[in-house]
Parts: sequence; structure tokens; C-alpha cells
Amino acid sequence: MKKLFTKILLPLVIVLGTGALSSCKKYLERSPLADIKETDPYKNFRNFQGFTEELYNCIPLLSLNQFHNSFNLGEDEFWELGETRIISYHIDNGNYFAWTNAFYNFLGPDGSGASNSTDATNKGNLWGLSWYGIRKANLGLANLDKMTDATQEEKDLIAGQLYFFRGFFHFQVMQYWGGLPYIDQVLPSNEVIKLPRLSYQATADKVAADLKKAADLLPLDWDQTTAGQLTSGNNNDRINKIMAMGFMAKNYLFAGSPLMNRESTGNASYNTEYCKKAADTFAQMLQTIESTQRYELAPYSQIRDVFYTWQKQNLIPGLKESIMHESMVNAGGRWRYNQVNDYRPIVIQPSGIKVYPTANYADYYGMANGLPIPDAEKADAESGYDPQYPWRNRDPRFYNDIMIDGEKCVTNAASVGNNEFRQYASLYSNALMRTADGNKKVWTGYMNSKLVAKLMNGYDGTGVLDNNTVVLSLMRLADVYLMYAEATANGYGTPQSVAPGYSLSAVAAVNKVRARAGMPGVNNKFLGSTASFMSELRRERAVELSFEGHRFNDLRRWLLLTERPYTYKKAIEFDRATPKAELYADPRSARVANFRETVLFERQLTQRHYWLPFRQEDVNMYAEFKQNPGW
Repeated sequence: MKKLFTKILLPLVIVLGTGALSSCKKYLERSPLADIKETDPYKNFRNFQGFTEELYNCIPLLSLNQFHNSFNLGEDEFWELGETRIISYHIDNGNYFAWTNAFYNFLGPDGSGASNSTDATNKGNLWGLSWYGIRKANLGLANLDKMTDATQEEKDLIAGQLYFFRGFFHFQVMQYWGGLPYIDQVLPSNEVIKLPRLSYQATADKVAADLKKAADLLPLDWDQTTAGQLTSGNNNDRINKIMAMGFMAKNYLFAGSPLMNRESTGNASYNTEYCKKAADTFAQMLQTIESTQRYELAPYSQIRDVFYTWQKQNLIPGLKESIMHESMVNAGGRWRYNQVNDYRPIVIQPSGIKVYPTANYADYYGMANGLPIPDAEKADAESGYDPQYPWRNRDPRFYNDIMIDGEKCVTNAASVGNNEFRQYASLYSNALMRTADGNKKVWTGYMNSKLVAKLMNGYDGTGVLDNNTVVLSLMRLADVYLMYAEATANGYGTPQSVAPGYSLSAVAAVNKVRARAGMPGVNNKFLGSTASFMSELRRERAVELSFEGHRFNDLRRWLLLTERPYTYKKAIEFDRATPKAELYADPRSARVANFRETVLFERQLTQRHYWLPFRQEDVNMYAEFKQNPGW
């Protein structure tokens, strides 16, 4: 470095300095920034909104980081063996400190050494971007008084966004790490800060206060405001009243959940009062949504467009069901030839880090009559399930979300050399897709078709890989109905309870989601108590929200992460017993033989694994900042 300075940089500095002497007086007469006043970034709506826009860039990006990502950290997916770059590998093995450096990792800094910029390849780091967003929001709130050239509407829009983001980013961190110091001021850089960690519920109270302020200040729809007319038609993802109410209610539900209640009070059951607060807020939110039709459940015939769009010129998915999206940086190109490849085996998609739905997770998709499957290896007269016909008469969402043996996955037979085991999913024991290419084979016997089309492959021409646009919803309306049901049943006592000011009971809210998919309501056998109702509600969340990044936090907050059967990752094994022509014509009705499930992996997690650990350098800053138990 010294040689570089003396031979290159120093002569350059001298030359530049010499050239500047003749005009030195001109440059010294005033500072280059003399025309920019300290108040300029905040003086009017246009300038202040420009300042605020950066906060949108800090919204978490779950579905991609460095070209791939594992954002489903529960028992829902099985990644190829030995893939240590994936954060799921480390979560499975209890190495939670890997959130600080795993290469494909949305939680914290990845292992590439790259900075987390606006580029989608580096846009993970929920931890770092959340804290940056909190400081940015505090800086804006501290300068609200400088917004003098603005209408009251414009002032409210700015303040509402800032209060939302301060609460929202605290919530993003605390759901993984627990109670935090609540940073509600611009902390000085020249002083030692010793803010103690609050309990989860104490932190949640402060989050709720900020989100309540945001909800009171923000509109339902920016297109209906005077300020929003400048960007009319492009305001759908700007923070609004419904988003603020939704995250305030979710924040209360999490605070009332068993894990968070145990952290705060020592009691490992639901906290009734927090559940009531959640139910009441969800009720007000849903009443507003239904009366204004600001958001709507998508028809099931269009359900794919809620999760991804394919060959639709990079149209953002979500329809009117998505309330708040994850970060949309580079949305149109980030899955092409990258994450999208991970969901199909090498024999039809010759690249990618492979990941498949676990068999135990597929079991959550019960029968079309609404009943669960008690044991996938045994016939059940009540539900009608038969392991000789394991895919017959299943929940319609099973057929949308899960790809089964015998389904067509390549249209052009000639492109795969007329190999039927490439053209049609070969997922029975010892079949091509179950044995070829070592670790990249279809380990579990199932493939994901919720986030990628069933005909997504490398053999039907390049067009099938183009225009894949996947943008996850951080909150969508179906999730809100299910959270309302959980909060109301546990806050007000029964599945039949109704939160004040709203018309739907807890069970009616669940049934509304099920009816969208053509499913009957929750069976009466589960409606005698809140405990039995919760068993079906948990299953309903597993099915409706599958592979959208919710399961890990749900299992954690329910204190089920360490409990069997939630520790298992399983595969199915079976032999085909239906002639090929019949099988390929109707794979859902296929008969199989020797159907069984095998355990691929069981997590050996303990109580400390309910919370992520803080970085050692953070807990070493001062004694009041405590590490999570067991770490």
C-alpha cells in the first residue's frame, strides 16, 4: 500500500493540486454545498418523499439473495444434501450463528463479502437493513418540523410512512431475535449508548404505538389523495392505513403467542389480552377492507397469479390479495435461470441447487371433504384416505402446490429423446428422477408447483424460463383472515367467538379461506374447544401459506419447533401399480403399491433454538444488552 501511494497516488495528487492553484480562489470563495441548506431535504413534500423513498429499499427480500435462497426454514422443504451455502442447512443442524455469514441467507450478511446494495444479488440482510431503516426513520421524524412548505395532507403522508417503518423494522428483527431496545430517537455517534433489552411484549407495545400513529395518518389508497395524483396508478405498494393496521395486529398476535408470552411472563400459553388486542385490530381492518373492497381474496381460478406470474411481461404477482410485498428490486429478472431452476431435478433442469417439498408437509393437505389425514401409511374410513390411492380426492390446493408422480413436466417429447421418464414426473421408488444425479435427485418424491409452473423445465425451449416473476407477499388477505381466527379464538375463548365490530366468527374466517379453494368448512369435531380448533387452524395455515416463508416463525411462536412430528423431514417410497397410459391420463387417481414414508432427517433442536443468537460483538458492547438464553 505504501508503494502504491508513493509511486501512483502521490504524483497524481501533486498534479491535480498544481492544476488547481490557478483557480484556487474560485473554489475557496464558497463551499460546493453552499447552495444546499440543512433544511432542503425536508422543506417540502417532493424533497421529503425523496428522503423517505429509501426506506422502501430496506423492506426485506426473502425470496432471493445471491441468486438463490432458502426462505422456508420449517419442516416444509428438503434441500440437497451437504449444501452448506444454504441457511436452511445450518438451521436444520442447529447452527443458528450461520445467519451472520451463510452465503444464501436473507437474515443477515451473506458470505460473499459484498455490501448489501440495491442489487437483488446482495439485497438480503434483514438484520442490517432493518436497523438502517430504523435510523433513517428516526432521522426523518426528528426533522418533521422543517417541512414548512407543505399541506397538512402531505405532512401526514410523510409522518405516517416514517412511523410505520420505525415500527415495522423493529418487528422484523424482534420476531427472530426477541425483545429489543426500542430505538425511537437519532442516537448520537459520540456517546456510549446503554439501552437495555426490553421484554418481547414491552417492545411490541412500542411497535404498536408507532403503527397506530401510522394508521391514523395514512390513507387507504394514495390514488385518492391530492399528493398521490403525481404518481397515480403506481401507488399500490406505498404504505397505507391497511398495512399499518395489519402489522399492528400481527405484532399483537405474536406478542400473545406462547413463545413470546413465555419470554415476557414465563407463561407458555396464549396471552388473552394481547390476543384480544390483535383480534380487535384485525376486526377493524377486515371491516374496512370488506366495506371498501380495497383488497379481495383472488378467485381460485387465478390463484397462481397471487404467487408468481409466468410469461406475462414481468407483471408483479399478488392481484388484489397481496397487502404488502417483499422488496421488488429487480423483480422481473431475479428468478430467471437461478432460483427457478432449484425446483426441478437435473434430468429436466440441468442447473440449480435442488429443493423439494417434504412428504410430511404434503400430508397436511388433507382430503377434499375437509378432513385431515391421520396417518399417510394407513387407510382412514372417516376421511376416505387410502394409501393405495394417496393422491385421490385431495384438497384442491394439493394439486396446485404439489407435483406428483406421472404428471407431465415436459411438453415436447422429442426434446427429451422421447424419454417418458423425463417427460412425465418419475417419482416412484428407484425411478429416474429419484436416482439420477446424486444429491440433486428428487429426494422426497414430490416437487413444488406453487412457485413455479408444472411445465417449468429446460427442454421446451428458452421461453419456459423467461418472464418468471416471483414476489412474495409479506402479508396477504388470506393470512389476515387466519390470523384473525387465531387471535379471536384465543382471545375471546371459542371458535365461535366474534371480535367486537365485525361479523365473522373465528371459524367463519377460516371457512372463508377454505371456501375460496372449494373446500368445506372446519368439521364439527374440531369445534368443541379452542384447543381442538387450533389443531385444524395450524393445519390450515400450513396448507394455505405453504412455501411462503411463514412456517418457521409459526412453529417457533407455537412452541412446536422442537416437538415431534414437526422435527421430521420425510420422503415417500412406492411402486407404480397403474398402467402407464392410465397413469399419464389421470395421475391423481393412480393406484400404487408398498406406499410408505421414510425419515430423511430429524432436527435435534433444543430450547435455545427458539431464538436466533445475537452477534457476539453486539452483546459485548455493554452489559445491558443480553444474549439470548443458551447462546
